Amino acid sequence: DRRRDSPAAGSPIQPIIKDVGEVYSRLLDHRPVIQGEIRYFVKEFEEKRGLRELRVLENLKNTIFETNERVLPKCEQAMQDNLSETFKRLQAANAMIHRLQERECEARKLQADKVMAREEKCIAHWEEFMKEQQNKRAEVDEEHRKAMERLKEQYSEMEKELAKYVSF
Repeated sequence: DRRRDSPAAGSPIQPIIKDVGEVYSRLLDHRPVIQGEIRYFVKEFEEKRGLRELRVLENLKNTIFETNERVLPKCEQAMQDNLSETFKRLQAANAMIHRLQERECEARKLQADKVMAREEKCIAHWEEFMKEQQNKRAEVDEEHRKAMERLKEQYSEMEKELAKYVSF
């Protein structure tokens, strides 16, 4: 139906159009060549690369299986053993530190008690010293008062005697 409708159907232009179409498809239409190259690349990729990827994936699967079945349980057991031993050591170290702190606290308390005893002794000694000083001051004051009285008496006697001589 198309040939009947087209203006070039049966005309002398038709062979020219056919030739131009063939030239176009050979020179400018690269789809068949590109499709062939794509098919070749996919075939080569699937054959060469596909098996390699499959081997890599199989190796990964085996490694993961071995890790899950053998290595992981060994690591867990080693970790549990080491953690248990480490925990015991930490508890022992904690107990030792606690005892050292108690000893240090007791030593500080003894030192503080000694300091307090020395301070109390010094205070008692100071109070005794001050009482002694008060007593000595009282004695000195008493001696001074007595000496003043004697001097007053002596000067009053001397004045009396001078008064005898002055009347002459």
